[in-house]
Amino acid sequence: MNALNISEYTQTLGLQAKAAACHMAAASTASRNKALRRLATLLRDNTEALQLDNAKDLERAVAAGLSAPMVDRLKLSPKVLETCAQGCEQLAAMADVIGEIIGMKQQPSGIRVGQMRVPIGVFGMIFESRPNVTIEAASLSIKSGNACILRGGSEAIDSNKALARLVQQALSDSGLPADAVQLVQTTDREVVGQLITMPQYVDVIIPRGGKGLIERISRDAKVPVIKHLDGNCHVYVDDPCDIAMAVKVADNAKTNKYSPCNAAEGLLVARGVAAEFLPLIGRVYADKGVEMRVCPEGRAILQAVPGAQLTDASEQDWSEEYLAPIISVKVVSGLDEAIAHINRYSSHHTDAILTRDHMHAQRFLREVDSASVMVNTSTRFADGFEYGLGAEIGISTDKFHARGPVGIEGLTSLKYVVLGDGEVRQ
Repeated sequence: MNALNISEYTQTLGLQAKAAACHMAAASTASRNKALRRLATLLRDNTEALQLDNAKDLERAVAAGLSAPMVDRLKLSPKVLETCAQGCEQLAAMADVIGEIIGMKQQPSGIRVGQMRVPIGVFGMIFESRPNVTIEAASLSIKSGNACILRGGSEAIDSNKALARLVQQALSDSGLPADAVQLVQTTDREVVGQLITMPQYVDVIIPRGGKGLIERISRDAKVPVIKHLDGNCHVYVDDPCDIAMAVKVADNAKTNKYSPCNAAEGLLVARGVAAEFLPLIGRVYADKGVEMRVCPEGRAILQAVPGAQLTDASEQDWSEEYLAPIISVKVVSGLDEAIAHINRYSSHHTDAILTRDHMHAQRFLREVDSASVMVNTSTRFADGFEYGLGAEIGISTDKFHARGPVGIEGLTSLKYVVLGDGEVRQ
């Protein structure tokens, strides 16, 4: 497409989304839930066909020399598709928040004032790699009564097109406008530039991908953006703690999967338990080929671990999102230093404390300035599906409107409703 055609194409997407948003806002709960259940059925019925389309993307990715973690993100395995289907069914089973009125109070004038939850309208979603995001975004859009325009990465174009066709079929089969979910059909990057500067059609932009993409969209967008830039997540092993549990959780947080933004990138260990804990986790990481970027105190303890890959940590390591089998390790004096370190270096995404001290846990929850804060569990749970949201549109580290995994409520707004019986202002 040339520049003129791109402009016309994007305008058409916007017009169609705006019209569909009106229908979706007025659609019944039953019809939206029907579309979600239909989509779940279509995903299961088309698993083999979807994998054939996905194979084209995987073949191109390998030929282009994409790293193993990036190729892994592209895979639409039967397990991934089943998780998507379950997410749709989980959303369909959830209560509908659209139209609910909260906080209704009678005022001295006689009027009653409350707030109603309503769809945002149209959101634009720009994402890289994972094609299952197409289903997560579409299903949340349907449940929340919105319309959306999705622009996936060029590396997953065949997978995304195949998934989007099923979404539109599910909408049509349920009596809803197919244009309520539109996938950008071209990989031309100019579409993104147009999409993020159309406040007349798009109410919010949600980027989900690498730091470069999100920085560019945050800089250039003329509509509000819900975003997170990094996933530099921490696990703090406190004194006192259950050492066996701490080893299990610190292992899972780092090695369950290296590529997600909720994988742990930093391990902080209280000095009082370091001599006991570090050799145990060090052996686990050594066996799994995880490189440890260590402080001097940590190195002194870990250098006796057979096969341990140790590198002296630089200042940059404390802020790094590796997305790889690498973790920074620092011995700290205790809770105060751990909280100070996290608030300085973390990306305010997800941070966890492993402790047996209730007061330490409460302080950590209260004082760590992150979107998700956890006690005695893995950072890998920072996910909309795991939080019971059905799916997530992304993670927000912003403090306005939405924070943490963004589910249905994050795609809605509140408006004031006022009920009267002829009252006039004096």
